[in-house]
Formats: sequence, structure tokens, C-alpha cells
Amino acid sequence: MKSQIIEQLGQADILLPSLIAEGLAANDRIKVRLSALQAAAQHAQEPARPATDLHVECRAAGIAPAALATLIGGAHLAGNGRIAAPNLARLMKEINDDAATMVRAVSAGKPAEGETMSARLAAIRAAGLLEAVNEIEIAHVARLTGVTQDGADSLHRLVMDLHKALNRLATECAEEIVSGAHVFGLHPEDREPVESFMRGLNETRALKFNHPGLETTATRSGGRLLIQNDIGTTDAHVLVIAIKNNSVTVIHTDVHRARAKFFIALFDKFQVKWSGLDRHVAAGLGEDNAFFLVTGEFQAESASERNAFLAALGAALVFLIDWNKARKLLRTWVVKDDAVRILEWAARQRVGHRAFLELGGNELIGAAVRNAAPTRIGFGERLDQALGRSAAVDFLKTAMRVSTEALSAGRSVRLVRDQIEADLVMHLERVDSALLAIVLRQVGLARDVTGAIAHHIAELQAGRPSDSKRLAARAGQIERKADRIALEARKEAARLNAGPIIEQLVDRVEESVDELEQAAFIASLAPAGIDPVLLSALAELCAVATTATEAAASGLAAAVEVPEGRRADSEDALNAVTRLIDTEHAADERERDVTAKVFAGGFDVATSLSVLELARAVERATDRLAGFGHLLRRHIMTDLAA
Repeated sequence: MKSQIIEQLGQADILLPSLIAEGLAANDRIKVRLSALQAAAQHAQEPARPATDLHVECRAAGIAPAALATLIGGAHLAGNGRIAAPNLARLMKEINDDAATMVRAVSAGKPAEGETMSARLAAIRAAGLLEAVNEIEIAHVARLTGVTQDGADSLHRLVMDLHKALNRLATECAEEIVSGAHVFGLHPEDREPVESFMRGLNETRALKFNHPGLETTATRSGGRLLIQNDIGTTDAHVLVIAIKNNSVTVIHTDVHRARAKFFIALFDKFQVKWSGLDRHVAAGLGEDNAFFLVTGEFQAESASERNAFLAALGAALVFLIDWNKARKLLRTWVVKDDAVRILEWAARQRVGHRAFLELGGNELIGAAVRNAAPTRIGFGERLDQALGRSAAVDFLKTAMRVSTEALSAGRSVRLVRDQIEADLVMHLERVDSALLAIVLRQVGLARDVTGAIAHHIAELQAGRPSDSKRLAARAGQIERKADRIALEARKEAARLNAGPIIEQLVDRVEESVDELEQAAFIASLAPAGIDPVLLSALAELCAVATTATEAAASGLAAAVEVPEGRRADSEDALNAVTRLIDTEHAADERERDVTAKVFAGGFDVATSLSVLELARAVERATDRLAGFGHLLRRHIMTDLAA
């Protein structure tokens, strides 16, 4: 190579930009080749599983895919903890050469750093890890491709360090800065795609706040424009974009599979062919040491469509910074799928999660819980268990939005805490409203039983036959359904620590339904031919009871809206309570009227007893509803005073 001759002449600095470009291209190749080595080890140990397909990754890195496909598909165990594969010796030589190319580029720009890197590569070679042979120990594959946490060196760690060093060199020797990107060796037609990528990046860059990252370099190599971004501080977290005409190839490396899936999901508006999401976790190598190499191919119809995709790529990168940290935090409050949904919403709305983390994150939510709901949300209890899934997700979205708005505007953390706490209070009040809505279903069933009894009496008044057995059966079905609703309401109230009034409201309505079911049963047993005077008095009592159930329902419906701060609704609810109590007094009068008519009429025992018991059961139901009204008034006044 001419570059090597010039290096020997001591003029390597002249070729530094091209050496960096060669080093960055070697970085793309070596990552694919290490992935192929992992895939070969996995296939040798689990031959029944489909072999990993790296065709897209190979094309993106400028490697002929056929040889690697043959190597992976032909890998097999060779005994004594070793694997064998066709072309393995060639692969090991190419990995060695790629690493040497990267070291040479770093040495040209930073001799001292290059010397250190060269010594590390020499140590790996001396350990026999890069021998160009067709068999290799599985343990050696792990030592080459893994990134351990104990500080031990590996080829993969060396490659990551070389890549970072090359990116720093590219920045330092850039010919110019284009919209914030350090570029060198560009052709005139390269400026537009670089500017498009940086336009998207700069639109959201501020959302990283004080976190380092998002440095971008661009160069031309191998007939393609290459754009690289370091994203954040994670070693294996890098984005490389290769652009040739209107074709864009995205190479994204990530240690978190969930974050890689999240990244892919952000581009659902573009027809991108993604591959590699489930790659490079070889059995026995340790999942923690693996990384995911995700490749996307986008063939744009025009330059403007290509530029729109590049801008979307740039804008998305800030949402990858500290993503896993935010996901883990959110998972303490909601289930993991909802945690990802919240982060995706924050990205699409360009709210982000970095401000939320920077202002305290978990402590922001914890303080709101301690101050606003110490008895409603227990220690370690998830928000979705206390508020319901949808409300918990909405609350956490609000917390992220408020955090971003406040930090962007320089507002105080105290104000953020107050806003988040107020939003939690609002959601808790909505939980109470949801419980009242359950009670409203109970009241509706009470109205159904009252209506059935009134209809039965009206049929008797008109001289038409009425199915007494059907009346009793229907009332019994309704009463059992009301019991199930009451049980559901009590369980929810207990789980949400909703306070005693809600449960007492449930009790009163349940008791009213029980009394009405008993009234229906008695009505079904009443003898035929009841005197019209008695039927008229019973009809009037049933009309009052119907009015009571309707007043209870309208009062509840209005009370559900009171936490929203609607004064008119509070007035409607209190007026309904007043009507409810008035109907109880009216029911007393109607029941006494029935009693007086029975005693004055000289009727037979069966008629007298059935009419009296029917009237008393209906009147007791209105008594229970009056008690319900007093409780509802107390609940409304408590909300208004809050």
C-alpha cells in the first residue's frame, strides 16, 4: 500500500485522514467478523437451531457474505472444547489484519496511545488467541468477543477502545465542521446528507442536558459517505451510517436488546429492512458479554426522502442516552412493557427522559407518593396497582413532560415536585370517581328491580295477567349481579385504600337491592284479586321508590365529576341528595297509607299480610337509600374542602 510506504518515509501525518478512514472501515469489518465467530460457536454447540444470517451486515461492511455463511453453517464441535469451521483460518487472519489496521491509524495520529494499543494486540496474539488455524477453543471465542466487567482485556474491548480513539482523531483532524459534525475528505454531494442528519440531531440535542455524547464525524471511504455518532458513554453503543446515492445503511451496536428494539420502533414511518436484532449471543459465552449488532437498509425514492430519514435518525439518538436507566426506574412503578411504552411516547413527543432522570427521577415520584398518598400507596407498591394501568402511565408521562419543560426553562425543582404531586392527587381523585362509577352500576340495578315491581303492579291494576314467577326470578338474578358488583367494589376500595365512605356507600346500595328483591319475592306470592284501592296505594309507593333510585343515580353521576373542580356538578349532586332524602319521607307516608287501608278494609289474611310486607320492604329500601344520600353528601363536602 502507498500509505505504508509513506509511513516508512516518516510522512504519516500527510495520510492521517485516509488512515483514519481505513481504520474506521476496518472497525466495521472486524465487528461483523467477530459476530460471525460468535455465530459459528453457537451453531457448533446448537446445530439444530437455524444458522445466523449476516448477509446484510456483510454488505454494509463491504465483506463478501458467502464465505462467512459457509463458515457459520459448517461449524461443528471438534472435541476437547473446540470447534472447527471451513475458512476459519482465513477469518482469524482477517480479524488480525483489521485490528492491525486500526492500531496503525491510531499510531499515526497518537503515537503514545498507538504504542499502548499495539502492546495490547501483541499480548492477545501471544496468548494464541489469533492463530490462523481451522480449529479454535470455545473459551478462546469468549475471550476474543466478550467484554468482561473485571477489567480483563479482550479483542472486543481493544476494538472498542481503538474505535473511540479513531473518533477522537477524526474530530481533531477534521477539515471543517458542518452543522456541528467534524468532517474530512467529503465530496460536494456529501454535504447535504450530513447537514440533514445534523439538522435532526440538533433539533433534539438539548434534551440530553448535561450528559456527554452525540459527537458526530463524517468522512468518505470506499466510495461511500460514512457518518458516525458516539451516542453516549457506553463503549459498545455506536451508530454508523453508510450512504451511497439514495441508499442508506444503518449499523447500530447496543448491549441492550430492548433498547435496540426501541430504536427500531422509532422509524416505523420509513420502509426500513432491519436485521440482526436476535444475533450474537452465543450459548456458553455469557449474555452479559454480548452486544447486538443491528443493521437497517433504507432505499429512498429520492434525495429528499433520504434526507428525511437521516434527519429522523439524528433526532432519535438523544433518546438512547440513559435509556436503560430510565427503563429500570419506570419498572419500579409500572410493568416493563408499559415502561417501554412511556419511553417511546417521550421520544415521539420529543420530551425525552433525561430531564426526568436529572431532576431525581425515582425521588420525584417517591416524594409525590409520600406527600399526596401515604395511606393510599404502600411502600414498594406499583403505581399501576394503586391508580390502574392507564392512569399510572398517564401520570408518569406527565412527570416526564413537566421535568423537561422545567429544566429547559430553568424553573426550580420545587415547582416540578409540586406539579407532579398535584397531578398524582388528581389521578387519585379519579380513582375515587371510578369507584363511584361502580356504585352507580349498583344503583342502576336497584332501579331495575323497582321498575319490575312497579310494572307488575300496573299489570294487576289493568286487569292483565302478570308472570309472578318471572318477577321473582328476574329480581333474584339482579340481586346476585348486584352482589358481584358490590364484591368487586369492596375489593377495589380495599386495594386502593379508598377510605370507609366508599365501602359504606356500597353497603347501603347493596342493602337497598336486598330489600327490593325481597319486595319482588313477596309481590310474586300475593294472591290474585287484590283490591284496586290497595294496588293504587302500592303503585304510589313504588313510584316514590323509583324516584329515590333515580335521585341516587343522578347524585352519584354528578359526584363523579366533583373532583374535576366543576362547581355546577357539586350543586347538582347536593340537590340530588336533598331529593333523595325527601323521597324517603314521602315513602314513609305512602307506606303508612297502605297500612291504614289494609286495617280499614277487612281483607283476608293472605292479602293483608302480602300487601303490608311488600310495602314495608319497599319503604326499608328507601330508608337505605336515604342513608346512602347522607354518606354521599359527606363525600361531596370532603372533596369540596380538599
